[in-house]
Parts: sequence; C-alpha cells; structure tokens
Amino acid sequence: MTEYIRPLEQLSRNDEPNFGGKSANLGELLAADIPVPPGFAISTEAFRAFIHDAGLEKRIGSALSGVSAGDVDAIGRASRAISEAMRFAPIPAAVREQIGDYYGELGEDSPPVAVRSSAVGEDSQDATFAGQQETYLWVRGTEHVCDAIRDCWVSLYSPPAISYRARLRDREAQPAMGVTVQIMVDAEVSGVMFTCNPVSGDPSMVAINSSWGLGLAVVGGEVTPDDFLVSKVTREIVREHIHPKQVQYVPDPAGMGAIRVSIDGDRREARSLEPADLERLVDVARRIERYFGCHQDIEWALPRGETERVLVVQTRPVTAVPNKTEKPKPASAMSLIMSTFGAGPPKD
Repeated sequence: MTEYIRPLEQLSRNDEPNFGGKSANLGELLAADIPVPPGFAISTEAFRAFIHDAGLEKRIGSALSGVSAGDVDAIGRASRAISEAMRFAPIPAAVREQIGDYYGELGEDSPPVAVRSSAVGEDSQDATFAGQQETYLWVRGTEHVCDAIRDCWVSLYSPPAISYRARLRDREAQPAMGVTVQIMVDAEVSGVMFTCNPVSGDPSMVAINSSWGLGLAVVGGEVTPDDFLVSKVTREIVREHIHPKQVQYVPDPAGMGAIRVSIDGDRREARSLEPADLERLVDVARRIERYFGCHQDIEWALPRGETERVLVVQTRPVTAVPNKTEKPKPASAMSLIMSTFGAGPPKD
C-alpha cells in the first residue's frame, strides 16, 4: 500500500518535495527539540492520487490553458472551474482510510485539529506566495478533516496562486500540495515573530507581534497586534506599542470552528505579553534561527492555562527583508505578518 501519510516527527527538510515546506519544517523543529503540537502530514502523492482517480488532469489543464498572469478575468474563470470540479470529487478510499487511522491516533473523542496547506516550494527562501493557500482551524471528526484537506488542495488553484505560478511558469511546471494536520492549540495569546527587524533588516533584533486568542482577528484586520522589538543579546525591550484589542477568536462552544467574541474591561488595553513571555519567545527564536541557519518567520502560541509554554506551529525563512543599508519600507512588517497568519476569516 502506498504511504500517503507520515507523522511530523519522521520528516526532515529532505521531504519537502513530497510533503511541502510547512510539514518538512515542522519535522525539523521536532528534531531540534522545539515544542510543536503533534500531528501528521499528507503527501503530495495523496493529492496526485485524488486528481488522477477523479479524472481531473484534463479539466485542470483545459481551464489553465492560455491563462496569463495579468488576465484577472481568465484567472478567475479558471479558478472557479477547477474549484467546482475538485470540491465534488471524492478522496480516494486508501487516502481516506489512512487519514482516519492517523487522526484516530491523535486522541479519543475527535480531537480538534488545524488543517494547513503545505505547498511544495511555499516556504522556500526565494518564494513569496506563503499565505495564498488555506488554513482551517478547530476541525473535528474524520469526515470534516477530509473535507478540510480537500479544501486545502482546492486552494492550490485560488486566483492568487494561479497568478503567481503564471508569473513563474518557467520555474514550476506542475504544482503539488501537501497538507499538515496538527492538534489545535487553544491559545491564550498567539502571534508571529521574526528573527530580525523585518523593516530595517537589523539582525540583532527579534520583532514580535501578539494578540489575544487565535490569530484570526489580526488576519482580518479587526485588531492591531501589540508590537515589540527585543534585543537578541541583552533581552532588552527596545520598543513596544500596546494597542487596544477589542475582539478575539476562541473555540466555538458547539465544538467545531472558531467564533469572534468581544474583549471587555481592562484586558482590551492590557499588554498581551509580559517581559518574561518576551524573553521565552526570544530564546525560542534564537534556537530556531541557529538551527536553520537563516532568519526565520515564526508562528507561535501560548496555550490557555499554561502560558509559560511556547508552542511553535510554523516556521519559514524570512523573505524580502532589506539590508541595513537600504531605506526601510514602512509596509514591510505588516505585509510579513499578514502572510504568516494566512488569509481569510475562520472556517467553520
């Protein structure tokens, strides 16, 4: 039987062509003893089996024929045609069976998971399309996990993804999609950090952005995250901006998906990270940067009830950062933040 799935701890960077950058990097984090929520990865072979068994190759090829990067209308038509065909296609029985087996090993009573796209080449140093594919949070039950995995595959043909590949046609002939499935973190605080200043390129700093709950409120532009700049060497907080945070996303009490709730009282204006939290995050950032040997863009969470723990759910090389001699571009930091969290509202 074809091996379509592998536990994250069995992956390394050499597996990126078969499982995508996100999954491969999580395997490397585990090898480096960085705390990562447990999970498994679905290979690109599962995606190809899905496309082949459903007879979608010709339909996809026909929809994409003649599409150019600048033709917005044609890209939109191609994306809709491909998405419609894929959403109604069944996942191969062998793939579905393995998904059910590995999901069952994560825990009893249908544990909530995050289902994240892990496109081949997405998290490389010379790629800039991270965040164009989808992430689905707080998914429960084998059938819903399978649906979310298929939706991740569908997102490989979103209009931004098609447009990007059209611009790089000579570099990527056949797109492929892996998927990461991880136990969901019920985050008290979540955020991103960069192992350099993403605006100036200063390598002596760690830039940290944080907000209450899951990162969805930041993605949707509903809150401005707290912003910290911390020295890697002295752990001194060089700069901090604490912003009002009116809303957060938390698990839906119904058991699946996330809901938006208001933040009341003093917590709206309170800092989401204390100095001790920042110190722990800087330590993790330094370890990850040292292990990978380059600046990293890291997504993290502090679990509710045990915020002394830092869990890392994603890392990738920082891209498009200016040299210290270049004039900073004010939009650079927020652009990187948005691409890290992904795009779009919570998926139920």
